[in-house]
Amino acid sequence: MDSSSNLGDAPVPSFREALRVWIKVAALSFGGPAGQIAVMHRLVVEERKWLSEARFLHALNYCMLLPGPEAQQLATYIGWLLHGWRGGLTAGLLFILPGFVSILVLSALYAGYQGAPLVSALFFGLKPAVLAVVLQAVWRLGARALNERWRVMLAGLAFVAIFALHVPFPWIVFGAALAGVGVQRWGVRSAVDTSNVVGPATPLGRSEGADMRADNTENISPLAPHAHAEPTREDASQSDRPQTGKAYRLGTYVADSPAVSQHTAHAKPASAHKRPRMMQTLATVLLWGAIWWLPIGVLALALGPEDVLVQLGVFFGRVAVVTFGGAYAVLAYVAQQAVDVFGWLQPGEMLDGLGLAETTPGPLIQVVQFVGHLAAYRTPGALAPAWSGLWGAVIVTWATFAPCFLWIFAGAPYIEALRHKPALNAALSAITAAVVGVILNLAVWFAVHTLFGATETMQAGALHIDVPVWSTLDVTSLVLAALAAWLLIGRKWGLLTVIAVSVALGMASFAVLQ
Repeated sequence: MDSSSNLGDAPVPSFREALRVWIKVAALSFGGPAGQIAVMHRLVVEERKWLSEARFLHALNYCMLLPGPEAQQLATYIGWLLHGWRGGLTAGLLFILPGFVSILVLSALYAGYQGAPLVSALFFGLKPAVLAVVLQAVWRLGARALNERWRVMLAGLAFVAIFALHVPFPWIVFGAALAGVGVQRWGVRSAVDTSNVVGPATPLGRSEGADMRADNTENISPLAPHAHAEPTREDASQSDRPQTGKAYRLGTYVADSPAVSQHTAHAKPASAHKRPRMMQTLATVLLWGAIWWLPIGVLALALGPEDVLVQLGVFFGRVAVVTFGGAYAVLAYVAQQAVDVFGWLQPGEMLDGLGLAETTPGPLIQVVQFVGHLAAYRTPGALAPAWSGLWGAVIVTWATFAPCFLWIFAGAPYIEALRHKPALNAALSAITAAVVGVILNLAVWFAVHTLFGATETMQAGALHIDVPVWSTLDVTSLVLAALAAWLLIGRKWGLLTVIAVSVALGMASFAVLQ
């Protein structure tokens, strides 16, 4: 065991000790990113004290700046921090594995038995619950991110752009980032005030570092359940825990807090794998770029660019670069492309996949694996459908998560330089505001295809809107969705409890209606 961690924390654990913890994190990775990050915080910071509070949040804030699943990237980052690339690879892969296996099995059952009465009854109750979860995300994120008029306007513009004009999601992210930088440069206080910066959207509709218990932004730690307890020996000796509550607001670690500057001033020299080196960074980018795209290129040469496996790899490889704002934000773009452009899924099936991802361990973004499985299963080519579905799930998972390791292994040594850029914080804040509009579009899209049996298209110039046929309203689904939303938002019931109640009521209603 290394007795000098260079982290300002307890000594670095052995790789075997860390491996046991990463297995436990993988087994407990339910509840979306907020719950997953809380589990890592409890195991790594509170119980074992391998990292201090400040170092944990330092890593979290960097992961919040990246495209892709923040919780999985945080696990990779901490693993890398402790044991280099071997630790990061182990932590990141183990975090993905349970969800991959679970969704693979459920996707295969769904593809083979979708028309069975029991499966139909199950999803009849699950879809309204998922709709309520998306509405909760809009409610919570909007309450926190849209605290200024310009943010509200940006969210509205994003909603109109994606809902009525069908502007691609990557362009909305890019435009929002430019708007945020512009507002910051023109001297609007809120854009440069890091206390107002909100991290990317999560399934719970808040920054992943936000307080899991209440809206009190003055808490010293947004994750620790005993935030006001006496500091531990490690915290006291290293001065890592900020002494002012304003160092944390909406889950963002403010760089200029006294505790941060003190921690930086007394930091030990970084170990070899933590030092930023240009040649090492270049080698890392080339290596992980090849790992990311080489298999997709080989498939394209062997099968041709029109093969469904190649299309899946290329599409989700592009999606991986623009998945700012969490899974809910990007799902609107994925659903639009998978249903309307490629024809891989029917509208209601995207909700089914999201429901599976909500109730299994691992990152919520693994719902894209469900898309890949169904797309390849239905256009198997020379393969048997089951084998084609398997390879579709593997290719999509590969294209989605390979870049996550690239972002961490190449970018982590430079996090100090990135964290202190006011323009970067302004861009992130604006993206978060735009994400509210994108998630609202997702909620409307899901509602139309969950509650109504048919839609019709209305066009007026550049506007192109799918509106429901009101005579096809499913009253039972409407009641179930309203009940689930009330339990989640009004009564603050747990996610899994609400899903269980909705599924039970839905199955009972399905049996009566049949």
